[in-house]
Amino acid sequence: DIERLMLDIGGRARAAAAELALAPTDQKNAALTAMAAALRRSQAAILEANALDVAAVRAAGQAASFVDRLTLTPDRIDGIAKGLEDIAALIDPVGARMADWERPNGLKFERVRTPLGVVAVVYESRPNVTADAGVLCIKAGNAVILRGGSESFRSSRAIHKALTDGLAAEGLPQDAIQLVPTRDRAAVGHLLSGLNGNIDVVV
Repeated sequence: DIERLMLDIGGRARAAAAELALAPTDQKNAALTAMAAALRRSQAAILEANALDVAAVRAAGQAASFVDRLTLTPDRIDGIAKGLEDIAALIDPVGARMADWERPNGLKFERVRTPLGVVAVVYESRPNVTADAGVLCIKAGNAVILRGGSESFRSSRAIHKALTDGLAAEGLPQDAIQLVPTRDRAAVGHLLSGLNGNIDVVV
């Protein structure tokens, strides 16, 4: 059932987060670059999935602006891939020192950035967010559970496949980026419940 499905996703995300938090910068960046390459290789499959999503929303009479946000093209897919490469080039926030101070007794303190753990992201039907949110979380050492709008379900699933291929190529856990595999709205309620404490932040 949906509850069991979501709890399993939460448990796997927590295990992946523990591994990802220890991943070195070079490995994470290599995974992001591999994801970008996988997106480009998967362009035909992503466009095919997106065409089905677009046809469905057009048949449902959605506004032209909504259709445009949902629509992917070769240029847009390349733009998503370039965005992933740009994120790979950013400085790794994990381990960055935010502040330091010394007490009168000589004891020294530092405030250092660490991963949050597991992040859940709920967003509308913009397929590019599947890649953007997933990769930003990985860069910061967090596992992520993605739940996009139901209208972009096929497109997001095709993009997610490329992301997990990139993780696997560099030896990182594929469960570090999970896409909720159902359009059932009850899944969002389970995410907001925290999945037995396995979610640290919901965006």
